[in-house]
Amino acid sequence: MMTRQNINIVFMGTPEFSVPTLERLNNEIGVAVVVTAPDKPQGRGRKLQPSPVKLKALELKIPVLQPESLKDENFIKELQFYEPDIIVVVAFRILPAMVYKLAKIASFNIHASLLPKYRGAAPINWAIINGEKVTGLTSFILQDKVDTGDILIQREFIIPENATAGDLYQMMKPLAAELAVETCYLLISGNFLPVKQDDTLASPAPKLFPEQCRIDWNKDNLSIRNFIHGVSPEPGAWTMFDNKRLKILRCLPIENKNGNNGEFEIIDKEFYVNCAKGSISVIELQIEGKKVMNIRDFLNGYKGKSKGKLS
Repeated sequence: MMTRQNINIVFMGTPEFSVPTLERLNNEIGVAVVVTAPDKPQGRGRKLQPSPVKLKALELKIPVLQPESLKDENFIKELQFYEPDIIVVVAFRILPAMVYKLAKIASFNIHASLLPKYRGAAPINWAIINGEKVTGLTSFILQDKVDTGDILIQREFIIPENATAGDLYQMMKPLAAELAVETCYLLISGNFLPVKQDDTLASPAPKLFPEQCRIDWNKDNLSIRNFIHGVSPEPGAWTMFDNKRLKILRCLPIENKNGNNGEFEIIDKEFYVNCAKGSISVIELQIEGKKVMNIRDFLNGYKGKSKGKLS
C-alpha cells in the first residue's frame, strides 16, 4: 500500500478558494508540484500578478507550472516528470484527458455542490438563488464531460439563514481542504468504490454575468432576497436609483408592503423596497462609482428623496 512518504500529488488550482486545500494537502501528505494559471496583468500599471495559489506554492517552496495551454507538449512532459499518483483539482480549468489520465491512481475534483445538482461554474450562487436549505461538497473522479464523473465522497451541510454566496464561499474553503485530504487518503488506501451520478437528477449552474443580475421587483420578497444574496458580492444584483446603478448586496425580507412593486421608502434610517409580496429592507449596498456601505452609513450622507421608484 502506498503511504504519504511515496505518494506524488499534483495540485491544480488558481483562486483564493483553492489556497487552504493546497496548504493542508502539503502539510498532511505533501504536494510534488502545483499547476496554476499564468500571471495576469492587473491594476492601472497592468503589472503581472501571480495567482493566490502560486503565491502560496512559492511560500511553501513547491515547484510551480503555469501552462498557457494544458495540451502543450512541453507542459505534458514536465508533468510526467513528477510521476503523478493523484491529481487534485480545486477551482481550475477543464482538464483534457491527456492530463487527467497521467495520474496512476486517479484525478479528482472538489465541486461546491451535492452532485449531480448544480453542475457548472457557479454552484454556490445557484444554490442560494434557488432557496436551497442544504448544500455540500463533492469529490469526484474526472472524466471528459464536465462535473459528471463518479462520486468518491460527499459532505452536506445547512446553508445559514440569510447567507450570501460570499459567506458560503468562505465557509466552504476549509471544508473543501478537509474533503480533499480525506479523498486522497481514501484513494491511497485503495479501498474505494466510486458511485455513478444519476444524470436524471442533474441541474445546471452556469456562470452569471452582470447583465443577468438586474432585480425584478415583480417577484416576492423571498425570491428577491435569494437572488440578491445569490449573486453577492459578485457580479452583484442591481437596480436603477437616481439614474445610477445601485447594487444591493444584503437585505432582509419583511412583511410590510405599502405601494407598488419597486417603490422605495426611507424611514428612520431604514431603506425599504416593495416586492410583489412583502418588502425587503436593504442592509448593504453600493452606488455606482462608490465603495460598499452599510445602510446606516449610506443614509447618513444621503440627501435625496425619501420615496420613489427603483427600476
